[in-house]
Amino acid sequence: MQGLSSRRFERALTATAVGVYLLVVVGATTSLTDAATACPTWPACNGRWVVPLDDPKLAIAWGHRVVALVVGVLLLATTLFAWLRDSRKRVQLSLAVAAVLYPVQVGLGALAATTPITTVLTATHLVIGMGIFTGIVLALAWTLEPETKDGPVEMGIEQKPVDVSPDAQALSGIKATAYAYFRLMKPRLMWLLCLVASAGMALAAGPNLEIETVVATLTGGVLSIGASGTFNHILERDVDKRMNRTADRPAATSQIPIRNAVAFGVLLSLASLVVFLSVNLLVAVFGLTAIVFYSVVYTLLLKPNTVQNTVIGGLAGSLPALIGWAAVTNDVGLPALVLAGVIFLWTPAHFYNLALAYKDDYARGGFPMMPVVRGEAETRKHILLWLGATLLAAGGLATVTTLSWLYAATTVVFGAVFLLAVVQLHNDRDEQAAFRAFHASNAYLGSLLVAIVADALVL
Repeated sequence: MQGLSSRRFERALTATAVGVYLLVVVGATTSLTDAATACPTWPACNGRWVVPLDDPKLAIAWGHRVVALVVGVLLLATTLFAWLRDSRKRVQLSLAVAAVLYPVQVGLGALAATTPITTVLTATHLVIGMGIFTGIVLALAWTLEPETKDGPVEMGIEQKPVDVSPDAQALSGIKATAYAYFRLMKPRLMWLLCLVASAGMALAAGPNLEIETVVATLTGGVLSIGASGTFNHILERDVDKRMNRTADRPAATSQIPIRNAVAFGVLLSLASLVVFLSVNLLVAVFGLTAIVFYSVVYTLLLKPNTVQNTVIGGLAGSLPALIGWAAVTNDVGLPALVLAGVIFLWTPAHFYNLALAYKDDYARGGFPMMPVVRGEAETRKHILLWLGATLLAAGGLATVTTLSWLYAATTVVFGAVFLLAVVQLHNDRDEQAAFRAFHASNAYLGSLLVAIVADALVL
């Protein structure tokens, strides 16, 4: 019976978190579209409780109030549930703070609807909304946290037999060599990082984005990603031999001689800089920084030496956002920085799932990944906390851009899918659940970036 009560409380908390996030995003959309002007009275809209929804601004403004009512009831019920079921004190207090802040948030919303909106009022309204969301995410993380945690894993444990990649077995001769060079470039990273750069360009240029800029920027991006991946393979070749996941990599198996791999990496780096320079100098500087940071700072300094390697290493993945923006404007703007922040915060929420799935492999390699050093329970909690931070940053992006309903709907729907996968990871605690959360993280960011591009270029 206690287990059933716990699951119900988890579901209530999850639904409350999604509801509050929806409210934050809809609120940001209401502010950006100036929808509040269509409904200048409160709580009824122009004296009516049932309003026609043919006017988009009126629909957004009234929808915001309906969502606020539903979420308020849900938050109150969840808070009472926490106290009645004798949850952990920090869970009760976190929800109590959120519940106390909620009427304040409603009051600010009423003030914003009935008086001229000021920057201070808008910012305060947004900050309190984010504070409420943070309190609920913390309560959810503490609720899902087990009473007893697992400890660190011994690093350098015995290696299991390595299976050679079926793709590598099926190829021979020139095709095998060409495929090996292709693998050196880490092509699986390219689609997402190119999407990040595309989103940066779309935010900067809108419908006026020039195809020449897109082609040059993405070509330079592919080359720089390939250079970074090549150097990573070279520098980690000895460690890769100890890990089942990476033992068949071209540098680890000497399929590509190290001298040739180094030359290939240098050639890709120079080619990327030439292409980036055809765009502008700032893009080339960012491109070179990305190569050096991933190849040297992350691979040599962070990854083998600190449990925070994934967190700090997220800076490398966030640079394409700045590259895309700079390709259009030749400077760095606030929307680009916020987009880069979304990528930075998303990285631990994304990669920690993979680290969970390959925990033993990383232990064999001697890498101090979060689940290896601090255990799986702590890693699952961090995934949820970083996801909450990612969603807040994505909501913040809506306040500094002109993105519309498509972006808002995407971040809420796919954010909810990601959140549900992470909650399920806390319950199932197996490799399959980790991979589901990993794929959900890819789906969230990929969909979000596509929405940004479509929203900025078309809507």
